[in-house]
Amino acid sequence: MPNEADNHIDSSYNSEKVLIVNVAVAVIHHKAQYLLGFRNAAQHQGNRYEFVGGKIEANENAEQALIREVAEETGIEICDNTMVKLGRLHHDYGDKQVSLQIYKVELTAQQYEQHKHRQYGLEGQALTWVNKADLLAGKYHLPAANQTILEWLSVPTTIAITYPLTHFDATPDPVAAWLTFHQNKLAANAWVYIRIKAAGSESMAAQLMHMRPDIKAIVSCDVNGQTLTIEAPLAMKDTTTANSIVANQLSHTALLQWSEDTQDTVLSKNYPLIVSCHDAASIDAANKLAHARLQQQLPPVIGAFLSPVLVTHTHPDTVPLGWESWSALAQLADMPIIGLGGLSPVMIHQVLEHGGISVAGIRQFLE
Repeated sequence: MPNEADNHIDSSYNSEKVLIVNVAVAVIHHKAQYLLGFRNAAQHQGNRYEFVGGKIEANENAEQALIREVAEETGIEICDNTMVKLGRLHHDYGDKQVSLQIYKVELTAQQYEQHKHRQYGLEGQALTWVNKADLLAGKYHLPAANQTILEWLSVPTTIAITYPLTHFDATPDPVAAWLTFHQNKLAANAWVYIRIKAAGSESMAAQLMHMRPDIKAIVSCDVNGQTLTIEAPLAMKDTTTANSIVANQLSHTALLQWSEDTQDTVLSKNYPLIVSCHDAASIDAANKLAHARLQQQLPPVIGAFLSPVLVTHTHPDTVPLGWESWSALAQLADMPIIGLGGLSPVMIHQVLEHGGISVAGIRQFLE
């Protein structure tokens, strides 16, 4: 449990040696209902809700620990359920370091029906099922470390990406055609990465958000993949537009530039980040950035586009990662992974099976 880390200290701890405590955390849910435990006032971090979990033993990996802890605490057997890694959180307390490995576990309807009325766990702790919207709205008092987990949970299973402006070059007014197309094609309340790659794109993005105030926009915080900017380029004078932005996107090139040359640069103070990764080097850079933002108490890195999974229409000559290599890279990441490249919304199940939490794309996400 992320708030029980201080209790998981080996009694043979040597004060001259830094202890790393590895904890597995299960975000258990059935559809929009999420399971929380409650710690009584006498316990460390008392009077707070918590996700199920506990210490990873020396002879276990994270998933094995998760299966054991969930069974011991709740009686729920999750050995046959899909466990999707959300990410890892690292905390340095000086005398010890804590590494939380967080997994999302969806129960079957049968499991949920069997356990939804149980008010207490096997260790006497109070249990409650809560609605996701209430959980994300902060209606349940969780430890501060859990805020990043809540941010991760806000990422939907599908993310649309806009067409480049050049896709509409054959029309009399490409900008008007681009705006009309996306205004009509984006699903209600969709998360959309507004990637235009054209001069004046800030204005176009702002117009789209104004026309569709329901969408949740991801906007770039780098210029041409080269020059980093401190904030999203959109004017904050339009409250509707500002409220539509849920994250800034950092390109693969800009991410590596930050890692290699400018790690002191603060990127996007106001919004969470979604980064673009293609290989182990960029995953490592993303992990460094995620850790730095937590240290600086900035909005976290809430996801990474990892691409290309398969061959794409836009870059047919680019060699795809393939599912096996994509899955291996996903396991290295300390944040949720979003599949991108040759995928469709119906392929979310393959993404989940290979370690991702969401799927993104253009063509089949705008129909």
